[in-house]
Amino acid sequence: MSVISGFSKFSLSQRLDYIVNHSDLNDSDALKFKEYNAPDENQQRLYTEMIENYIGNFPIPIGIVTNMVINNESYIVPFVTEESSVVAAASKAAKFWARHGGFHAEIISTLKKGQVHFTWNGDPDYLNQIFPRIKIKLLEGTAELTDKMRNRGGGIIDLSIINKTSEIPQYYQLDASFETGNAMGANFINTCLEKFAYLLKSFDELNNADMQVEVIMSILSNYTPDCRVKCWVECPVEKLNEWNKDLTNNSLSYKIKVAVDIANLDVSRAVTHNKGICNGVDAVLLAAGNDFRATEACVHAYASRDGKYRGLTNVTITDDTFRYELDLPLAIGTVGGITGLHPLVKNALAVMNYPDSQKLMMIAAASGLANNFAAIASLVSTGIQSGHMKMHLSNILNLLHTDTNERNLANEYFNGKTVSHSAVNDFIESVRRKI
Repeated sequence: MSVISGFSKFSLSQRLDYIVNHSDLNDSDALKFKEYNAPDENQQRLYTEMIENYIGNFPIPIGIVTNMVINNESYIVPFVTEESSVVAAASKAAKFWARHGGFHAEIISTLKKGQVHFTWNGDPDYLNQIFPRIKIKLLEGTAELTDKMRNRGGGIIDLSIINKTSEIPQYYQLDASFETGNAMGANFINTCLEKFAYLLKSFDELNNADMQVEVIMSILSNYTPDCRVKCWVECPVEKLNEWNKDLTNNSLSYKIKVAVDIANLDVSRAVTHNKGICNGVDAVLLAAGNDFRATEACVHAYASRDGKYRGLTNVTITDDTFRYELDLPLAIGTVGGITGLHPLVKNALAVMNYPDSQKLMMIAAASGLANNFAAIASLVSTGIQSGHMKMHLSNILNLLHTDTNERNLANEYFNGKTVSHSAVNDFIESVRRKI
């Protein structure tokens, strides 16, 4: 197997030619990578320069969830997702809860975290003794880097040393907490951490003939349990019959609570339960140009914070009041990254009336709770497949290359029937045999 060098220096045409010559992609299909180019040259250049080894744009649908009421403020929320039922589920839940007080949300905290991982062969007691002086020097040494962030109310909040020598010989962490305002702050945090690392290696108190700091790495942590939002909905139990009239109020509320309790007990159910939350969260964060991969990693780590992976929602029923609550870590931002570059990200933020980072945390959490509630309420009543496959019918029809007449006939035929790929395929084949 040959190793290629310099691929990143190839022109776009050269990259596509290489792929055609070294894969099953043909010339005709390779041209499809150019079909989704932006009409404006400058806009297209943004996409071209956004990643390495660029070969084309990959469109994912963007839809809208209406009736999202959060703290008595109404939002139009853009969702970027390829899963057909996500927008429909969130829309149904948002409309239901808009009639019953909407979503309530509060920010618990907004601190982010970073670490310098290093080894040091000195006396731990000595390190604890001199750290107050070291801390002052570290803060003074990064004052120029943090000046603008401090003027915006952010900056370095605290520094501490964590002794990990019982787990790895001579291993310590410099643990730093940050407030980054409306920015997610990854570049700011990493710049500060690298300066901390440089300073640790330069302090005479830590480095001499007998002892030496060896920096292993300096990097922010995507685990942010101190950057959290709480979101909840509540209504009288009797109002739940508006969601599904086939179940009694008490039956629906009871089954929803048991389903959520199961997700707090069983890891197999908990993972899928939390995935349903991320359906909404990820869709909003993609639209808003945020790193949904980092937030998902944090969400799942947070779900395991007590040593057992659990669902992230809870249900309480007290004095005939039903309350559904989500506690979610979200380190996100509305400035920096691609938020000011990607034209559709700018549009998405405008649709949400340009939220600050805390309002975006609330919108994302409410969207996750909406999707999760809709999924659980459907699972314990009608099941999810009928609604999901109904939404998926159009995808199947597109896959079968149906024309307008065939689509109309299929939509009419499958109204109220179970949709599956084989059933739709058989129906379309029967239609075509009659022609």
